[in-house]
Amino acid sequence: MSTQPDYYVAVTSDGSIASSSTSSAASSTIPQLWKASRAQDKAGETRTFYAVDGDKTVVAISVGKSKDRKGGESEENALKEQSRRTAAVATHALKAAGSKSWLVDPLHSAHSAAVGATLASHAWNLKTTSEAKAKLEPVEIGHLGQAQAPTLDSEQAKDGRIQLDFETGRVYGEAQNFARVLMELPANRMTPTIFCETAKKQFDGIANVTLEAHDLAWAEEKKMGSFISVSRGSDEPLRFLELHYHGAKNKDEAPLAFVGKGITFDSGGISLKPGAAMKEMRADMGGAATTLASAWAIAKLKIPVNLVLCIPLTENMPSGKATKPGDIVVASNGVTIEVDNTDAEGRLALADALYYTTSQFKPHTVVDVATLTGAMMIALGNQFTGVFTNSDSLWSELDAAGAAERDRVWRMPLDEGYMKQISGTGMDLCNTGGRLGGACTAAIFLKRFVDGLIVDGSDNESQDNLIRWAHLDIAGTMDLAAGDGGYNLSGMTGRPVRTLIEFARRSVKA
Repeated sequence: MSTQPDYYVAVTSDGSIASSSTSSAASSTIPQLWKASRAQDKAGETRTFYAVDGDKTVVAISVGKSKDRKGGESEENALKEQSRRTAAVATHALKAAGSKSWLVDPLHSAHSAAVGATLASHAWNLKTTSEAKAKLEPVEIGHLGQAQAPTLDSEQAKDGRIQLDFETGRVYGEAQNFARVLMELPANRMTPTIFCETAKKQFDGIANVTLEAHDLAWAEEKKMGSFISVSRGSDEPLRFLELHYHGAKNKDEAPLAFVGKGITFDSGGISLKPGAAMKEMRADMGGAATTLASAWAIAKLKIPVNLVLCIPLTENMPSGKATKPGDIVVASNGVTIEVDNTDAEGRLALADALYYTTSQFKPHTVVDVATLTGAMMIALGNQFTGVFTNSDSLWSELDAAGAAERDRVWRMPLDEGYMKQISGTGMDLCNTGGRLGGACTAAIFLKRFVDGLIVDGSDNESQDNLIRWAHLDIAGTMDLAAGDGGYNLSGMTGRPVRTLIEFARRSVKA
C-alpha cells in the first residue's frame, strides 16, 4: 500500500468524527471542512475533500442523527449494515475521484466495513478499451486505526469461533466477488472442465484441502443416472467436483456438507426456454459458484470445521442425444424418475449429488444451494433467499447468519402434502408438479435423496440422529437489474456466500 493513501471517515450530524479509530489528523481537519461545506443532517450525505493534509483525498459521510434501521433489524445488525453501506458509498466516491489506495473508517464494525468496501470495489468486464481495462486495475484498501477496536467485532469471538476483524471482512467480500465472476463469465468461458480447473487454481496453496474432478465413467460407476441424463444433450463432458477441507482438530469428526447446482448453461434442453434473456442462464451454476467461494473462504480463514463440497457440473442442451420429455431415469439410490420437463434439470443433478454426499460422508448437516425455480423468483423476488429445511435449529442458525451479514433468508414450507403433485405417475417421482407451489414441489423432490430422511419411501424424521438438511433456492437472489448505490452492485450477486461463511463460522463449538 502507498505511504500516503486517501481515506474515508464517518461523521455525525454536527460534523464530529463518529469513530474512535480515526487518525488524529482527520479528527482535527474533517469537522472544520464538513461544517464549511454546509452539510445537512441527512444520513448518507457525502462530501469529497481534496488536498487534505497535503495531498490526500478524503470522503466524509454522515451517519445522521440516528442509525438508519432496515426491516426490523436488531440494533447490532443495523449498526453493522451502517458500517457496510457507508464504507461502500465512500468506496464509490474514492474510485470516482481516481484514488487507487485508501483507508476505511471501521465505524461500528471493522469486519462489516471491510465487506462493504471490498464488495463496492468489485469490477468485471471483458472489454478491450483502455477505459474499461482501467476499471479492472486493483485497488488497495486498508483501515484507519485499530482493526480490532470496534466493540461489535470483539463480541463475536465465542465458543471457539474465529474472531471477526477487518481481514475476515475482506475475505468474506473477496469470496462473494469470486462467485460473481464465476457467474458472470459466459458459458464458453466457464464449462464444467474450466470450472474445475478454476477451482484447483483458487485453492492452490491453501492447507488441509483435497480436490478431485470426477468424470462420466466415475458417475456411471456410482449409478448417477439422474445426473447423467441432464448431460446427454451436450458435447461438453460432465464433471463432478468433490472437495474436502479438514479444518477441525479431529479430522475424523463428522463434516458439514455443501452441495451446489452446477448447470454451466441451461438452455432448457428439449423443453427449450424462450430466447429472450436466455444468456442469463450462464449463471445457472450459481449454486456451484457460491458454495465453492464459501468453501474457499472457510479454508482460507482456517475456520475449524470439516467440510465436504460436492458439485455436479454439466450443460443442459438440446440435441439428438438429449433426454426427452417422458423419459425415465434411475437415480443412484434406485428411485425411478419420469422426466416430464427437461427444463427441471437442476433437481435431477442435485438428486444424485445429495445422495452421494449424505450416504458416503455422513455429514451432521448438509446445505444445498441452487438457482432452482422460477416460482421462487415470484414468491420472494430478489430480497431473500428461500430456505426449505427439516430442522428448526438449522433454520435458526441460517437466519441468524444471514441477518448478521444482511444476506437474508426466508423459511418456506417443506410439507409432505406437496409430494402428491410429483408422485402420481407410474414412477416413484416426476420431476415437475405443475404450476402450483413450484418451489415447494422441487424441495420435496430433493428431500427424497437425502440419505436418512426417507427409508423405502417412508418418512424417517422421528430418528434422534436425523441429519439436518436445508435447501436454498437462490433463483430470485441470483442477480440484480440495478445496483443500490452501495455494495449491492448490478449483475450477478454472488449471494448467499456471506451467509454460508458466517453460518460455518458460528457452527464451531468449544
